[in-house]
Amino acid sequence: MSTANLTATKRRARFHTLRVSSIRPLTAESVEVSFTVPDELHGEFDYVPGQHVALRATLDGREVRRSYSLCRPAAPGSISVAIKRNHGGKFSTWANTELRAGDRLDVMSPQGTFTSSLPDLSHAHIVGIAAGSGITPLMSLAQTALAASDTSRFSLLYTNRTAIDVMFLEELADLKDRYPGRVALHHVLSREQRSAPLLSGRIDEEKFRTILRTLIYPEGVDEWFLCGPFELVQLCRDVLEAVGVDRSHVHYELFTTGEPGEEAPDRGRPIVVDEAGNNHLIEFTLDGQISTVKTPVNANESILNAALRVRPDVPFACAGGVCGTCRAKVVSGNVQMTENYALEPDEIERGYVLTCQSHPTSETVSVSYDA
Repeated sequence: MSTANLTATKRRARFHTLRVSSIRPLTAESVEVSFTVPDELHGEFDYVPGQHVALRATLDGREVRRSYSLCRPAAPGSISVAIKRNHGGKFSTWANTELRAGDRLDVMSPQGTFTSSLPDLSHAHIVGIAAGSGITPLMSLAQTALAASDTSRFSLLYTNRTAIDVMFLEELADLKDRYPGRVALHHVLSREQRSAPLLSGRIDEEKFRTILRTLIYPEGVDEWFLCGPFELVQLCRDVLEAVGVDRSHVHYELFTTGEPGEEAPDRGRPIVVDEAGNNHLIEFTLDGQISTVKTPVNANESILNAALRVRPDVPFACAGGVCGTCRAKVVSGNVQMTENYALEPDEIERGYVLTCQSHPTSETVSVSYDA
């Protein structure tokens, strides 16, 4: 077998209430949460490795949404995510300390484009670079790619503070044992000395360049997947480009863009529209229905925040420009996008924007969530 379903198809993002089937500790600060998917929802929760789901809960009287990558190969009847407790993170702390098997939680249908673009995995060499909980989507990617072809290879460069912080440690070792000769694991510990100096300490530009000369040779790699904090992902992207790797072969996903402990915004500030004032007119299409909403020019309000005032079912998850759930296509008018950590250059060229980060700059703007 040499092919696998690794290409994402666009699906309308909707929440469904699922039952937590199990919670398994991964480290002292992380858990794997599995959900039961009933037969009637199997189609809604089909996914390809690298995609994520948004979870929604009401905590202290406030709706909170967070996105987490799916960590196991797709299988009917179940999905699993890994949640690492972040310092000051309300949702991740609650999930690690309060969530129990049998609880019910709102789960959005799988989204995301952190997926392989290879049509055939025969003789493909895929490299994953992860920090901490960035390993989560790579677990699904690695297992699926290795099972899809007897000649595919997967190399992982995985950095953590110490050995006890390594998520999926046993699963990674099992993967190495199951596919001898086709899996290479390189654990880098930033706060623990290893026998090899190259695998000790933080990954900086000099160390990463040395890794590319001695452990992972770019000329033999077909696809790269980077998942971690902004600084590490950007460093790796820059170095890979500098050594001649085509950016179209490098996929990346961030799990944070702000300061440690900072909560991502779930919704923007309330806006009061003066009908007689100076306003932008936003038109948006969702599920074939066209809606309109006005937003004051001086408010600098995002399209997402304005749209939510008239359509509470407009899709979003992180509202921080990272997950891509609120993606829409600009049909007419102009917008300015503040941040973008989710869209690829070709998507931007085709007119797609993240509506949580996009602000109207023309009198009228029309976007489509259905495009």
